[in-house]
Amino acid sequence: MNPKVDSVLSKKEKWQDEMEQLRAIALDCGLDEQLKWGQPCYTLGDANVVLIHGFKEYCALLFFKGALLKDSEHLLIQQTENVQAARQLRFTSSKEISKQKATIKAYIYEAIEVEKAGLKVALKKNSEYHVPEEFQKVLDKKASLKKAFEALTPGRQRAYLFYFAQPKQSKTREARIEKAIPQIMKGKGLNDD
Repeated sequence: MNPKVDSVLSKKEKWQDEMEQLRAIALDCGLDEQLKWGQPCYTLGDANVVLIHGFKEYCALLFFKGALLKDSEHLLIQQTENVQAARQLRFTSSKEISKQKATIKAYIYEAIEVEKAGLKVALKKNSEYHVPEEFQKVLDKKASLKKAFEALTPGRQRAYLFYFAQPKQSKTREARIEKAIPQIMKGKGLNDD
């Protein structure tokens, strides 16, 4: 048990009991406990296997390579359509976790085997993502912006493309693009300072 995780869980106002239960299950499966992204994370060597995190309406056990699990009980949830690899098991009570303890362990053991086998999720290439028409027009007009955008890491490029594509109105998409141009030109991601 990692003292940093003890500290974080002791301060949780919501889902504390549920997270403690999930923690005990993950540790019982032989994983190492770390604190990553401010959440309890369970690893096998250097590889992240599962993460416990809480949301307003549920707490979850996130499987980093959940897309590769068989999901024989059809319990895994893809958070959004843009999430490619990770999948969640969601819970709303301690009773629910207790009832599903054997299933949760089976999923964790399967995730460990996926990691041991060195399996990887085939991620979409950035070229497969939709580039909003408004952004494509700006890229076509400004070679320096196109060069700066292409120099960004794939993750930063995806974040911008998702952000630009979200609004329904063209005017809002254009405003987001205009506001983001200085960040892109500096080689920074959407949320970088």
